[in-house]
Amino acid sequence: MTLIKSISGIRGTIGGEVGEALTPVDAVKFAAAFGTWVKKTTGNKKIVIGRDARLSGEMISQLVSSTLVGLGIDVVDLGLSTTPTVEIAVPAEQAGGGIILTASHNPIQWNALKLLNEKGEFISGADGAEVLRLAEAEEFDFAPVKELGKYSLNDTYIDEHIRQILELPLVDVEAIKESNFKVAVDAVNSSGGIAVPKLLEALGVSEIGRFYCEPTGHFPHNPEPLPENLVQFSSEVASGNYDLGVVVDPDVDRLALICEDGTPFGEEYTLVAVGDYVISQTPGNTCSNLSSSRALRDVAEKHGVEYNAAAVGEVNVVHKMRETDAIIGGEGNGGIIYPTLHAGRDALVGIALFLTHLAKFGKSVSMLRSTYPNYFISKNKIELTPDLDIDQIMDKIKGKYSKNPVTDIDGVKIEFDKEWVHLRKSNTEPIIRIYAESSSESTANHLANKIITDIKEVISESVND
Repeated sequence: MTLIKSISGIRGTIGGEVGEALTPVDAVKFAAAFGTWVKKTTGNKKIVIGRDARLSGEMISQLVSSTLVGLGIDVVDLGLSTTPTVEIAVPAEQAGGGIILTASHNPIQWNALKLLNEKGEFISGADGAEVLRLAEAEEFDFAPVKELGKYSLNDTYIDEHIRQILELPLVDVEAIKESNFKVAVDAVNSSGGIAVPKLLEALGVSEIGRFYCEPTGHFPHNPEPLPENLVQFSSEVASGNYDLGVVVDPDVDRLALICEDGTPFGEEYTLVAVGDYVISQTPGNTCSNLSSSRALRDVAEKHGVEYNAAAVGEVNVVHKMRETDAIIGGEGNGGIIYPTLHAGRDALVGIALFLTHLAKFGKSVSMLRSTYPNYFISKNKIELTPDLDIDQIMDKIKGKYSKNPVTDIDGVKIEFDKEWVHLRKSNTEPIIRIYAESSSESTANHLANKIITDIKEVISESVND
C-alpha cells in the first residue's frame, strides 16, 4: 500500500493501514487540513469539489464533503466532473478553493485529493507545505452544531464549461460542422465519457464512436494515454473510417490523438499542433516545461514569437506563462493550457481548438502531423543508493558541460544545438531521471546513455575520494 503526501495534494492506494495508504482516516485528516487552510487564508467558507469515476470516488467524496461541512464550510459538489471543470467552477462559485478527487492517470486502486486555490489553480509549493503542516499537527477546529456548513450538488458545470469553450473566438463551430468529422472517443470509462461526447455534439461532429464512455470506473486498460496502452483503440480508429481518435485520461486534463490510419499523433505533439493554430491566429508567446519537446519552440520561431521553458509541473508552467505573457502553453504529456479560458490543463478546450485547426487545414490528421518536425525523446532513469548526494552529482554534471547552454531551474538541462538532455531528481526516491531528445531516436538514446555514463563516473570518483 502507498500513501504520498506532497505540496500538490495527497494520493495513495485504497485499503490498508492508516498512514500507509489512502484510508478514510487519511482522507478526512487531509480534507480537514485543507479546509482549515482555506478558512485561515481567505476567510471564505465555500469549497467546490468534483471527482472522476474511479471506484473509490464516491466513498472519498462523501468523506471529504462531510469533513468540510463539519468545519463549517459550504460544499458545492459537482459530482462526476473533470479537473478543468472544477477549476472553472471555483471562481464562478466565488469559493475559497477546490478539491478534485482523482488520481489522474494512475491505475484503478489509486485515488487522490488535488487542491485548488480561490482562482481555481493548483496551490503553490509554500501553500501546500502549510497544508501538510496543518495535517501533521492536526490543527483543526470543527464547528459547533449550529454552525455546520451546507452541502449542495450542482451537476451543471460540464455544460457551462462547454458553453464557455464554444464562445471562444478561436473555436470555429461552423468550420467543424462543415467538415463532417467522424471522431472516435476512448474515455477509459471515466467522466470524460460524459464530457467529451457532449462537447463533440455541441461542436457539430457528424458521427461519434464511443469506446469506454460509460463512467463506471472500471478502466478497460492502463488509463495513462500512451501509445502502448491504446493499441486496440488505435486499431478501432483505423478500421472504422474515423477522421480522428480522441483519448483522455480519467480526469480529462490530458489529451492524446490518433490519426485516421491508427498511428499515434504523439502526446508531445498535441500541444505543438494546438500551439501552432493559436499563435497563427493571435500571435503571442508560448511556454512548456523543460522536459517537453523542442517542437513547440520550432513552431514559435516559425511564427516569430517567443518561447520560454518552465520547471516541470503545471503550477510552474502557469507561473512562467503569466511571467512571459504566454497565450498558449502546457506540458508534453498532452496537457493544453489556454489562459483565455482558464489557467489549467484542459483536454476539452484542446479538442475544440484542434478540430478547428484540422477543419481549416482541410486535410487528414496524418498530413497535419507531417507538417511538424519529428523529434524522439528517450526516457531513462538511474537508481542510486540513499547515501549519495544527488545535488552534488547534478552540480558536477553541470560543471562538466559548462560550455554548453545549461538551465538549472529544475535539475540540469544541457542543450546541444537542437538536441538536449534533462536530468531531474525524484522528490520521493533516490533516482535521477534522464530525458534526451533528438531528431534521431538512436541519437537520443546515445545522448541519454552518455549522461548516464557521466553520472556513474562522478559517483565512482566521489566514492574513491
